[in-house]
Parts: sequence; structure tokens; C-alpha cells
Amino acid sequence: QVQLVESGGGSVQAGGSLKLSCVASGNIFSSCTMGWYRQAPGKEREGVSFIRSDGSTSYADSVKGRFTISQENANTLTLQMNSLKTEDTAVYYCAAGCTSPWDGFYWGQGTQVTVSS
Repeated sequence: QVQLVESGGGSVQAGGSLKLSCVASGNIFSSCTMGWYRQAPGKEREGVSFIRSDGSTSYADSVKGRFTISQENANTLTLQMNSLKTEDTAVYYCAAGCTSPWDGFYWGQGTQVTVSS
């Protein structure tokens, strides 16, 4: 199984920055698309950013130009969040969609990000 552990959430003022990290249980990047989702109170979970095994990335329009997803090393995914807005407040979840040998979809436990005005 794949295990994902997130860290880096917290409370910041609008305009500030946070960096989220997601540590995977193994070197899974060659077999998995990795990404971040978020869920704000009263709203549906939405995709934020994704990185594929070939290194290509994608971003939701709402975060484009402010957030950067990266593979920091063989087992760590990061999300650098700059110019944070109050509407970025949510629980952020690391996720992995994997083919062989780790076929399946996996979620981290979530980390709270709170942005105040």
C-alpha cells in the first residue's frame, strides 16, 4: 500500500505564504500521478494541482500563478503557496493515483490551511 503523510499547514494572513509537504511511503513517482486537493467548509473537494511521472504539471485556474507543485526528492511532494487569499482557506489533501505496482488511489490525512484578512 501507499501511505501519504502531509505537513506544513497553519494560519497566515492574506498575502502570506505556506509550503505544504507530502511524504510518500516509497519512491512512487514513476508509477503515480501526484497532486493536491482541498475542501473548504460547506464546499465540495476540488483539485488544486497535479504532477505526472514525466514531470508535467497542472493547476486549477484559481491558484495558477500563485501555487507551485514540485517533486522535492524521490519521495516528497510539495506545494508552495504564495500570495494566499482568504478563499484559499481549506483542508488540503495530498493524493496519488497509481498504476502497477501500486494500483489504486490514495489520500493523505489532510492539513488545515487558514488565511485571515
